[in-house]
Amino acid sequence: MQLGMIGLGKMGGNMKLRLEKAGHRVVGYDRNPDVADVGSLADLVAALDGPRAVWVMVPAGEPTRSTVAELAGLLSEGDVVVDGGNSRFTEDAANAQALAANGIGYVDAGVSGGVWGLTEGYALMVGGADADVERLMPVFDALKPEGEFGFVHAGGVGAGHYAKMVHNGIEYAMMQAYAEGYELLEASEYVDNVPEVFKSWRSGTVIRSWLLDLMDRALTDDADLSSIKGYVEDSGEGRWTVEEAIRLRVPLPAITESLFARFDSRQPDSPAMKAVAALRNQFGGHAVKRED
Repeated sequence: MQLGMIGLGKMGGNMKLRLEKAGHRVVGYDRNPDVADVGSLADLVAALDGPRAVWVMVPAGEPTRSTVAELAGLLSEGDVVVDGGNSRFTEDAANAQALAANGIGYVDAGVSGGVWGLTEGYALMVGGADADVERLMPVFDALKPEGEFGFVHAGGVGAGHYAKMVHNGIEYAMMQAYAEGYELLEASEYVDNVPEVFKSWRSGTVIRSWLLDLMDRALTDDADLSSIKGYVEDSGEGRWTVEEAIRLRVPLPAITESLFARFDSRQPDSPAMKAVAALRNQFGGHAVKRED
């Protein structure tokens, strides 16, 4: 199958390679001419036979919106666009509507796999019309991991990105749980070899997972993580998951707290905790530590 791939970064570039290894013809465009096959979106569209399929793998937000808008004017009736970035699910309907005005299909695809996807495969959560998804199945089959799992047609337009949002919210909480366990083990006077404890958990335990494997890998590289600063960004999906929990009145205490923990990581001296210290001093005369 022929496919246009827009965005050839860490994810898009490896996805292109995996598809080509599976025998698909992929024409790639990127703002970096050193990795691109063509010099513009117009050239990419011209290089594909109709009906075309084009996969957008650029940063969420305005870069994706502007790319989809440009494709709406370049593609033809019967073509289909896949948004494989981490777009907010609420933007999918607008993108689909803009393309549908010209008879172009739209599929939203949540993609998980990171830098390991080239060899391990990418978990795919897609949303869109049955006919559009069915047409793209050769591409999805090539990208997904081998075996029964790793792909779902989650529902109509928006369902793929919604499922990926919840996936990433769960990921936040899982990482936070491993991190808290690591800190407690490090603080304990009983445990002498924290990295080996994590390594031992990789087989036979109910908490084994790929994230645990990656934690073991990180500790093998840097046993006390001394080379890493405890500052953690959030990419958006965690916030959106919590917003949806509020909208639907669904309690998500673990995911919500894991998001707030990331905010806390960015405060070298928390204003809130300064206020708590001041209040304890006021009502109980408890000692406070003063700035130098």
